[in-house]
Amino acid sequence: MHKILYIIFFSLIVTNCTFKPVVKHHGVPSLEKKEKLLVENKTNTNDIEKILGNPPVTSKFDNDVWIYIERKQTQSSIKNFGKMKIYKNDILVLEIDKYGILKKKNFYNKNDMENIKITEATTQSGFEKNTFIYEFLSSMRQKIDDPLGKRAKRRKEIRKR
Repeated sequence: MHKILYIIFFSLIVTNCTFKPVVKHHGVPSLEKKEKLLVENKTNTNDIEKILGNPPVTSKFDNDVWIYIERKQTQSSIKNFGKMKIYKNDILVLEIDKYGILKKKNFYNKNDMENIKITEATTQSGFEKNTFIYEFLSSMRQKIDDPLGKRAKRRKEIRKR
């Protein structure tokens, strides 16, 4: 009887375990295949929305820029304690003119993004002490923090004591 219970218990454990990796998908599925359906100077915004859906990221410059993302993650090996690892990271950037026609498309995959150089330079703030703008903004901040001027009165009273 114990052998049958052990066999049933072992078979339950084995059947519930899967050797397929768990995949977490984010964004538009099969973005690379769908991108090939878009033709520059022919496809319009309605066609794009039928194929890819509404854009998750948009911006306005001279032309509209629509950005579509596809990311797939899976758990890495046991030695990394199951930490999630990105194995597919695709980005499609579409530039659409004022008439709603696709003018330019750029497709970036994980390897392309690894080759993009990011500058280390930083910008300096334009405000120095004792400038008119700095003085004005400081006084405005002080008025916002203490609109009735009660803090200044308390400081004077404390100094007199």
